[in-house]
Amino acid sequence: MSGPPPVLPPPAGPIPDLRTLLAVVMGTVVVATLYLAREVLIPVTLAMLLSFVLAPIVDALRRLHVGRTLAVLLASFLALSAVVVLSVVIGFQLANLADGFPRYATAVEQKVDSARTFALRQLAGAFENVGRVLGPRPVSVGTEGPSSVGPSIPSGEAPPPLPVEVRQPRPSPLEMAARYLSPILNPLATATIVFVVAVFVLLQREDLRDRLIRLAGATDLHRTTTALDDAARRLSRFFLFQLALNTGFGVVIGFGLFVLGVPGWLLWGTLAGLMRYVPFVGGILAALFPLLLAAAVDPGWGTVLWTAALFLVGEAFVGQVVEPVVFGHSTGLSPASVIVAAIFWSWIWGPIGLILAMPLTLCLVVLGRHVERLEFLDVMLGDQPALSPPESFYQRMLAGDPDEALDQAELLLKERSLCSYYDEVALKGLQLAAIDAERGVLPKERLDRVGSAALSVIADLSKYDDARRTDATEKDTDKDTDPNQTPSRTGASQPAKTALPEAWQVERAILCVSGRGPLDQAAAAMLAQLLSNRGIGALVLPHAAVAREQVGSLDTAGVQMVCISYLEISGSPAHLRYLIRRLRGRLPGAPVLVGLWPAGEAVLSDTAMQAAIGADVYTTSLRDAVEACGRAARKSATALPASVSIANQDA
Repeated sequence: MSGPPPVLPPPAGPIPDLRTLLAVVMGTVVVATLYLAREVLIPVTLAMLLSFVLAPIVDALRRLHVGRTLAVLLASFLALSAVVVLSVVIGFQLANLADGFPRYATAVEQKVDSARTFALRQLAGAFENVGRVLGPRPVSVGTEGPSSVGPSIPSGEAPPPLPVEVRQPRPSPLEMAARYLSPILNPLATATIVFVVAVFVLLQREDLRDRLIRLAGATDLHRTTTALDDAARRLSRFFLFQLALNTGFGVVIGFGLFVLGVPGWLLWGTLAGLMRYVPFVGGILAALFPLLLAAAVDPGWGTVLWTAALFLVGEAFVGQVVEPVVFGHSTGLSPASVIVAAIFWSWIWGPIGLILAMPLTLCLVVLGRHVERLEFLDVMLGDQPALSPPESFYQRMLAGDPDEALDQAELLLKERSLCSYYDEVALKGLQLAAIDAERGVLPKERLDRVGSAALSVIADLSKYDDARRTDATEKDTDKDTDPNQTPSRTGASQPAKTALPEAWQVERAILCVSGRGPLDQAAAAMLAQLLSNRGIGALVLPHAAVAREQVGSLDTAGVQMVCISYLEISGSPAHLRYLIRRLRGRLPGAPVLVGLWPAGEAVLSDTAMQAAIGADVYTTSLRDAVEACGRAARKSATALPASVSIANQDA
């Protein structure tokens, strides 16, 4: 009798679906909570943001040896005093505008009527000119005497009915107080809650931080503490600078409107500062009411044009000049995420959500950068590239789109050399392809597409000179170069072509042999191109050219060195040992370099394996390979007889 059937493990397919469903449910719950609890969450959120703004002020007072409680109370009192004074002044401004509103409305209406009349007159004149050009003007024949328009009113019509007016009873003082005070009490209560919560957050900052550390991950205190401190410092600086910048924008706008004579200049300056929190269009929307009032106080159009110029120039200067200097080239948010966040938060929390959209989104991005489970927030909302340069290179190769990969390469080559780009981007991208091919997830036709696309990019990059070096790391690597080098146009050094023997400048001086892998030829082509940029002749050979059947017919004339490239080689590389043995038989005395671009291979650290393979030099980067070839060329130059060296110099 056979034993019981084996118990099969449950299929792993539904687990990702369950996780996806759980994520969707959690997202729906979070959105619903944000919407339903907005009456509570809005004051708490405002208080948290206010605490970020006041935290630098509290820290400055603490550095002046002021106690924590007193420092928090002083900072809160300063903020509350500023809000109260500003509210009182804005109230007076609104009262003055309310008194003159009928006059302003009449002036604006008259100006609109005059503009409309002018436009209709011009339009009628244009139509008249068109009619005069297209055909003769028709002759109208009319009758003398007044014409009757509309139906006649019968003589026996009944008199109109008497108007009836319904009067409401005069409201009591309590009803009047409830009517006029209720719109004020709600914002006042919200402001009180915001300040009270902000004070407690500032007083309990360390305790709240410790609780967040316990929730985020108490097992790694150093990393969690560093992340929270960095996030709090960055957010505090950003909110404080943004507050100062928007306040300065409002002050400039208010002063400009005061000079132009626009009523309510302080109110519109405050509104301009607040509306700058609305991304992209906030500063422009704040100009609508000042433009209407400018049209009301000036019979002409000069004040309107100057007001429009004030807002346009101010917004452009702050957005394009001041903000990049204060915040850097980016706030850390992608433009698309800012727009989506503005739509989302305004839908959830209304106008206050539109103002808080950018600060809240920035908080989410910072949280995503420091909390591993929330990394998707940084990927979705941040401005950092979603793919690393090697991953992007590999993805473009998979898609068979070398043009976009070339665009990315041209951008990266503005800050690094071609050798650095090949080592840090192209080779690592091809290693990802080799790993996928080894795992069996990359079909042969896709692998061939990756190889051909990579060769196309390498061929297009042949016009770039590898001597261009800009970063400090590359300059440091040039300190140990040979003194017989001439500086390039960017101040780095490269081997002088005249310092190399002529034998190393011919096309077949170095044979760049590709390994057995389908992508090794691309790596060999990179090395050959870099050697050519250094004045060393190099020729790329496919692996089939050095196979057992073909190595006997290999042309060895002028060959000084052999470089073998491998993107993937694992285990005991017996085929590499036999390949080097065949090449030694055809090229006795020529040094052999093996480039193992994946740096974790065992042969790189096992001296016994290296001795068994039999290569002269082992490298893990194209830079090391190029420098090793340069050293071999210079060594052969010093080993030449004196008569030969003199003859070469005379030639």
